[in-house]
Amino acid sequence: MFYIKTYYFRKKIHAMEKIQMVDLYNQYKKIQSEIDAGIADVIENTAFIKGPQVKAFESKLAEYMQVKHAVGCGNGTDALQIAMMALDLQPGDEVITTDFTFIATVEVIALLGLKPVLVDVSPETFLMDIHQVQQMITPQTKAIVPVHLFGQTADMEPLMKMAEGYNLYIIEDTAQAIGSDYTFKSGEQAKAGTIGHIGCTSFFPSKNLGCYGDGGALFTNDDALGEKIRSIVNHGSSKKYYHDRIGVNSRLDSIQAAVLNAKLPRLDDYNKARQRAADYYDSALSSCAHIMTPKRAEWSTHCFHQYTIRITNGKRDDLKKHLLDNGIPCAIYYPVPLHAQKAFEAYEHDDAFFPVSAMLKDEVLSLPMHTELSESQLNTITTTILEFF
Repeated sequence: MFYIKTYYFRKKIHAMEKIQMVDLYNQYKKIQSEIDAGIADVIENTAFIKGPQVKAFESKLAEYMQVKHAVGCGNGTDALQIAMMALDLQPGDEVITTDFTFIATVEVIALLGLKPVLVDVSPETFLMDIHQVQQMITPQTKAIVPVHLFGQTADMEPLMKMAEGYNLYIIEDTAQAIGSDYTFKSGEQAKAGTIGHIGCTSFFPSKNLGCYGDGGALFTNDDALGEKIRSIVNHGSSKKYYHDRIGVNSRLDSIQAAVLNAKLPRLDDYNKARQRAADYYDSALSSCAHIMTPKRAEWSTHCFHQYTIRITNGKRDDLKKHLLDNGIPCAIYYPVPLHAQKAFEAYEHDDAFFPVSAMLKDEVLSLPMHTELSESQLNTITTTILEFF
């Protein structure tokens, strides 16, 4: 019996030491008492929808983001859709966004009958090509959706000037960059997601600020938009059984808010832990001629939702196999650019217009990135990569 118990104890320890792409369990263990107490409070009070945990989180989130309105919703995809509904975008209106991102950004444009107009990205930062945005604006363009990919912001100052000049809306997709700061040329700073007309984020579990299910939020400094967004997330209602507009059912539930209330005060520390891991990766990998480490944009801090390298010698897939064979997780974000997705073939995007996205899909590889990475794990990961080359 002692042998059996010892075997399973050792097996559990071994499993805990395994390198994870995202390690939510060990992050949870450090704040378990607070998380458990928050969830228990929701259950004991049975305030599962629009409960005090939600109201407290929205208030704390608005304070953290330094924004007038933070409204929770069901998920990050809903947040984007609700933003477009709040801005009264109409079928046929064109919305410009990036080709190199997760499908949700473009999916909601198509769902609302709007026309997605895609632009390529920078080969260094993977962020929206501002010059292409300018070229794609037409009289039908009504909004631009910059995606703050992998943890740093798109260059918002020229985008905002562009939007002002053409009378366009800016909706920030901040799902991967919550906590990052944008610096204007004047030196003034603002949180990612608070610069455009509306900011949107996701609290998917693997995000820098993640809950234990689905969740999302919208940000705005416009009082009228804030009131409208709050109504739309709740069936278009601001008073029970009175519906002023068509809305959706997309409320952040109280249990997820309880989790987020425990994590939000730690977000800056979580991001610093990711930055330390990124610095280690940079130092260890920068000497390899076939690896391009992530570039930090001069206008933004980087909170490293992903640490994504480029493999420039054509052996990305071989390296991926090598890592997996050695027990090191890794992932390709994104293997198929949006313009090449079957779901969007009706929009007839020209492949030749997206040379950078086409190149990145064959070169990018994201390494383990989370708050619990130890120096020994980082050493194992980087040593295994360098051994391959």
